[in-house]
Amino acid sequence: MSDTDSFIDEVTEEVRRDRLFVMLKRYGWIGGLAVVLIVGGAAFNEYNKAKELAAAQKLGDDIVGALAENEDAARAEALSTLTADTPGGAAVLAMLQAGALANADQSADAVARLEAIAVDGDLPLIYRHIASYKALGLQQESLSIADRRLQFEALAQPGAPLALLASEQVALLDIEEGNPEAAITRLKEIIADAGVSTDLKDRATQVIVALGGTLDDAAPAEG
Repeated sequence: MSDTDSFIDEVTEEVRRDRLFVMLKRYGWIGGLAVVLIVGGAAFNEYNKAKELAAAQKLGDDIVGALAENEDAARAEALSTLTADTPGGAAVLAMLQAGALANADQSADAVARLEAIAVDGDLPLIYRHIASYKALGLQQESLSIADRRLQFEALAQPGAPLALLASEQVALLDIEEGNPEAAITRLKEIIADAGVSTDLKDRATQVIVALGGTLDDAAPAEG
């Protein structure tokens, strides 16, 4: 390489450094701002997480305090003074209020709270189905068998969160209507389901035996 070429390379490199320096002076603040935003965003997320955790812990402590009341009516009143910051927390709180009201012989108010949860489309399906299931349980005397069957069958659809529990209730309605064969068939289907819990399986087995049925011809579980 000649001295001329070397000199040209040095000048070119110097020009590149000068341009880079100018660019950094002109636009370097963008990189700094990006770093600030990233760090600030992470700190904000951590703050929000800590705030949500603290709120959840406070709600839990408040609920425990309300449930410590000796009388059902007092528990319901104490729970009614609490508020939750999230839809899910509010739903759980409302279900606890409904339970306390039901125990205090205020079933109508309890059902109203549960049905409000059941029709709230902003809540996850599991919350709505639990509320609907509990509301139906409180209306055994006020709803006809046909009405209860219709609603329990809706909850018993395959894939629904409480499908097996709702199906058990439909079987009990079969018994109430004097149709033990239909009840036995449905209970065997529950027992054969791969997702059945031990407690539900035991209950279904006991009812089948009480109705004079046998388990040897129960349908096999689906693989």
